[in-house]
Amino acid sequence: MRNEVAATLIDIEAELRQLSLWERVPPSSRALASVEPFCVDTLTLPQWLQFVFLPTVYQMLEEDAALPERCAIMPMAEEYFRGSKLATADLLASLRRIDSLLGGE
Repeated sequence: MRNEVAATLIDIEAELRQLSLWERVPPSSRALASVEPFCVDTLTLPQWLQFVFLPTVYQMLEEDAALPERCAIMPMAEEYFRGSKLATADLLASLRRIDSLLGGE
């Protein structure tokens, strides 16, 4: 299962890059320190994925730490991209997959 999680993280990164949502400059440490879910008060969802979610889960995999038992990114992503003209179907599919993998489904 850990290999599937790693592969899905790579897919998420690839989709963010393909959609030109991957940023070269990280947000400020203050923005990253938000305690709100998904850092909604300081980051966009793509920024949260790139600078918080992906690095955190990659680190858990590297350290062979326990992975989250529940993940619910998909509802937030659907809302965030609603009405967007971006071709987000593949990104949303990858987010659905990570939710499923980390949710034990």
